[in-house]
Amino acid sequence: MTSAQLNIGFVSPGPATWPHYDGFMKLVPDFVKFDFQGLGLFGQSLYEIVGKKQNVVRRVGELADEKKWHAVILIGAPTEVMNPGLFAELQAALQVPVTTALTASVHALRHYGAQRLLLLTPFETRLNGMIEEYLTDAGFSVAAPKSFANIGEAGRLGPAAVYNLTKQALAEAGPVDAIYFQGAVLDPLPVLERIERDLKVTAIASNPAMLWEILSQLGRRASVQGFGKLLADWPS
Repeated sequence: MTSAQLNIGFVSPGPATWPHYDGFMKLVPDFVKFDFQGLGLFGQSLYEIVGKKQNVVRRVGELADEKKWHAVILIGAPTEVMNPGLFAELQAALQVPVTTALTASVHALRHYGAQRLLLLTPFETRLNGMIEEYLTDAGFSVAAPKSFANIGEAGRLGPAAVYNLTKQALAEAGPVDAIYFQGAVLDPLPVLERIERDLKVTAIASNPAMLWEILSQLGRRASVQGFGKLLADWPS
């Protein structure tokens, strides 16, 4: 396999593409081609994803075979928290490496020895609670002082507003080992390095974590500067 031949499925539970993908694609190395696919599992409410684990596993498996992917990324923490055991079933069903937003982020947080987290998402209180429960079960202590009335409200925040929100939330949460951004609609990438530098805390965002995790599984590195220590360090 040459350096130009990685074809990775990038699967969303909803539509195939989102506006915030454009910023993330700046981090993706030239030897990776993402094949964006949407499962269309929800319309007006993310909670329509509940109980669709077998549907997700079947459809991702069919796509992986049809598209001849080298690996699969399944985005969206809501999909995983609403379908317990999803990652394990994907691992068992697929013949290629797979990761998810929560799996990759947990691995990154553990690498940096984080125990107490500040969780920042674009979600409302109920869904944040489900993600907190997942993280608590994974052994973390979690503070999540901010919720949004709807996901669109978070998506309208620019980089300066995301930085200020993070700074305020950190002050409210008290000492933490890391900030965890889950849900890229609340996009921290343009200010991720500034957050780590100014606020003196590790910041893990789900999209970079998934990129690091899946390429590491495939034996590749794609270290990039300017988007936080995870991608700069590219730990094994």
